[in-house]
Amino acid sequence: MKETVKDKVEKALKELRPQLQADGGDIELVKVEKGVVKVKMKGACAGCPMSTVTLQLGVENFLKKKIPGIVKVEAVQ
Repeated sequence: MKETVKDKVEKALKELRPQLQADGGDIELVKVEKGVVKVKMKGACAGCPMSTVTLQLGVENFLKKKIPGIVKVEAVQ
């Protein structure tokens, strides 16, 4: 069975999750559409002013390096 892009993103987020959880936050994959990953920031990350930086510099860069075809990561409510 071929691993989908969504499967790859889920696997990559599992690697990141402990770092976010250490600060009281978490991340949930909502969907992947045309190279855009939509995630929901949870816990402490949901209201944190630094979550945008975490998302762009941390999560987005990590996913782009690990998974070809990822162009952007967006937070959704």
